[in-house]
Amino acid sequence: MIKLAVTGAAGRMGRRIITLAKESGAFEIVAALEWDQCPQLGQDAGLVAGIGALGVNITVEPEVKPDVIIDFSLPASTMGWVKYCRDNKIALVVGTTGLDESQKSQLKQAGADIPVLLGANMSLGVNLLCKLVQDVASRLDEDYDIEIVEFHHRFKRDAPSGTALELGRHAAMGRDYKWPDCCQHGREGKEALREPKTIGMHAVRAGDIVGEHSVYFSALGETIEIRHNAHTRDTFVRGAIKAAKWLNGRQPGFYDMFSVLGL
Repeated sequence: MIKLAVTGAAGRMGRRIITLAKESGAFEIVAALEWDQCPQLGQDAGLVAGIGALGVNITVEPEVKPDVIIDFSLPASTMGWVKYCRDNKIALVVGTTGLDESQKSQLKQAGADIPVLLGANMSLGVNLLCKLVQDVASRLDEDYDIEIVEFHHRFKRDAPSGTALELGRHAAMGRDYKWPDCCQHGREGKEALREPKTIGMHAVRAGDIVGEHSVYFSALGETIEIRHNAHTRDTFVRGAIKAAKWLNGRQPGFYDMFSVLGL
C-alpha cells in the first residue's frame, strides 16, 4: 500500500481525505499533520475524522516517512511542505488555492527533485471542463463574449477562485489572448462598457455553496453556457486521492490533473 500523509488533518478536507483514502484500501495513513497550535494535536486522526481509531496521532511532522503527502492548506503552509518534501524526497499533491506566481514557481522548481502535482481544482469534471472551454473559445470568434461567474461559500478566502482563473486561462489560450492581462474583474460605474478581447470574471460568496462555475459564450442572438456544480467536497477529495495514486512512484517532475486524466 501507498504510505500517505495528510496535512490539515483536523480540517474539513483533511478529515474527508483520511476517510476516503482509508476506504479506498490503496493507502496506509502514516501521518496526519497540523499546525503547532491545533487543538487536536496528539489525538487519533481516525477518531477526529469520525471513522474510529487509526493508531495515528495528529502531529506537526511525520513520524514515519510517507510516499506521498496530500496538502490542502494555506499558501504559506504549503511552501513549508514543499521544502520538507524536497528535502526528504517525498511526492507531493497540492490542492491549496490562492498561491501566487512566485509560490507556483517554487512548486515547479521542486519538480526538479521530486514528483509534484498542483491542481487548481482536483475535480475530474472541472479539469475536463477546462479543456472544453479552451476548445469552444478557439472555435467561436470574437462575436462571442466570454464571461466567467463562480460561486463559493462565505468562508472562502481567495477571490476569484483558482478554478475560475484556470478556466479563464484556458479560454484565453483558445482565443490567443494574453493572460492575465485580458482578465477583467467585475464592473462598476456609469461608463463600464465591455471592452473587446477581454474575459469577464465575477466572484460570488454566499452561505455554504460548495462550488459552482459557469462560463458564458454570448453573441447577439444566442448564449452558450458551460457549467459545473460540485455537490460535495468529496468530489475534490476523490480527485486528490486519484492524483496521489497516479503520482506515487513517478519520476521527478511538475504535473497537473491533465496528466492524471491523460488530456
